[in-house]
Amino acid sequence: MEFNAIVVGAGLAGLVAAAEIADAGKKVLLLDQEPAASLGGQAWWSFGGLFLVDSPEQRRMGIKDSKELAWQDWLGAAGFDREQDEDYWGKKWARAYVDFATNEKRNWLAAMGVKFFPVVGWAERGGYLAEGHGNSVPRFHIVWGTGPGIVAPFERRVREHIKNGGIEYQPRHRVDELITKEGRVIGVTGSLLEPSDAKRGEASSRNVVSNFRCEAKAVIITSGGIGANHELIRKNWPSRLGKAPETMLTGVPAHVDGRMLEITEKAGGRIVNRDRMWHYTEGIKNWNPIWNKHGIRILPGPSSMWFDAKGERFPAPNFPGFDTLGTLETIQKTGYDYSWFILTQKIIEKEFALSGSEQNPDLTGKSIPQVLSRVRAGATTPVQAFMDKGEDFIVADTLEELVAGMNKLTGENLLDVSRIKQQIRARDGQLDNEFSKDLQITAMRGARNYRGDRLIRVATPHKLLDRKKGPLIAVRLNILSRKTLGGLQTDLSARVLDDAGQPVPGLYAAGEVAGFGGGGVHGYRSLEGTFLGGCLFSGRVAGRAVAGRGGSASAL
Repeated sequence: MEFNAIVVGAGLAGLVAAAEIADAGKKVLLLDQEPAASLGGQAWWSFGGLFLVDSPEQRRMGIKDSKELAWQDWLGAAGFDREQDEDYWGKKWARAYVDFATNEKRNWLAAMGVKFFPVVGWAERGGYLAEGHGNSVPRFHIVWGTGPGIVAPFERRVREHIKNGGIEYQPRHRVDELITKEGRVIGVTGSLLEPSDAKRGEASSRNVVSNFRCEAKAVIITSGGIGANHELIRKNWPSRLGKAPETMLTGVPAHVDGRMLEITEKAGGRIVNRDRMWHYTEGIKNWNPIWNKHGIRILPGPSSMWFDAKGERFPAPNFPGFDTLGTLETIQKTGYDYSWFILTQKIIEKEFALSGSEQNPDLTGKSIPQVLSRVRAGATTPVQAFMDKGEDFIVADTLEELVAGMNKLTGENLLDVSRIKQQIRARDGQLDNEFSKDLQITAMRGARNYRGDRLIRVATPHKLLDRKKGPLIAVRLNILSRKTLGGLQTDLSARVLDDAGQPVPGLYAAGEVAGFGGGGVHGYRSLEGTFLGGCLFSGRVAGRAVAGRGGSASAL
């Protein structure tokens, strides 16, 4: 069969691109190295959060947002400082994406049946000045159905085209090389891997049974980032974030290996912003792992006290949920790869959520009764399971017992109970008045001015050593690998550029492999909800460009 396009990678960006091309009546070959069970890639495992601006959900929650405010926040987070080179196209993509998130994004998804949880979340609160990093207002819209809920409409479109012959989907096809002819990419060659019954997320065999070669008028790379490749993460680790972690948990399946970045570079594509990456600081070991070193991220509210490995409280604004990379830098400069939360039962009941579709069965399963149970006393079922079975959790009635358990867990005996008690008592004393010099207390009270936080996200401020609010809980937090912020540089039509800034004929890229657009749409930091959204947007741009439907980020 003659194909108009080959899409390499069947994650969210690949599904979007393939569907858009096939919608235009073009023939698409969709290739992926994983078994069919993993269709949808990383997106399926996600919490399903999307960055939207001035949405109906925001307005119903009393949030005043605008494109201008969102762009101010984006620039404050991104910190673009390579604007004549590596950031040139990323900044243009960022502007186009904020326009998309303000205007067309929600209606486009709603037309495919996507719905949102009514309470808008407030991720990456920043904690700096108005023009600095962070979301000024809540913008984290959770898809009803989480990750599977955002994958579903595009999977339906792709499967319909498979049924009608518009898309040929070939799992277990690992691309090893891009074929070029007279400077143009005309296809791919690769290895056919043996059949595998690995379930979604499980590592699959890499045994080769034969080879393949396919040609097309265009090739779109949508193969994801390097989140499971710790060696490559450490190789690209920037000195500004301190020493690279010696130990990390992994937030994505093993197939997120970054192979196609090097392969595309060999075909003439340019990789930019290699030193920009996004890893979480609140990782806990999954007591029921699916992949190697499987970690889960805690999505914390703002009330837990955060201590380094030696029991010293982190300075402002290193509070839970405020600045991911700021706390990552702070932690790594301590010389240790872990840190601690200390909190109470009342805090964990209200403030702990776990990232991932499998850790939120109520939202993933679209169960209203289960969602309503979140407001009842007690931790959610997934959080309680980690408290009961997770090795990173310690529960105790007294601080002495708690600290003893913390020291036993690490075996390093770094924590002094008297010093920790001194810091907690100082913090608790700031609650005797309605005003405080402790910026975390001020931030907690400020968060509760937002109705959504007050209802389901931020506990009523209380003293940690108040036994009525106990027991006390300590959580060891590990570094959790996740996203690649740099990648293949692309223009506003998703064409991959070479070292001279010129498009490589026939070659396109979308999703994480392209830094979610332009080789780095986020700059140095993300505002959250923008990874899935970046896959949607860049995948759509690439698909429409290849299909000849006016696909340009500046025109959408």
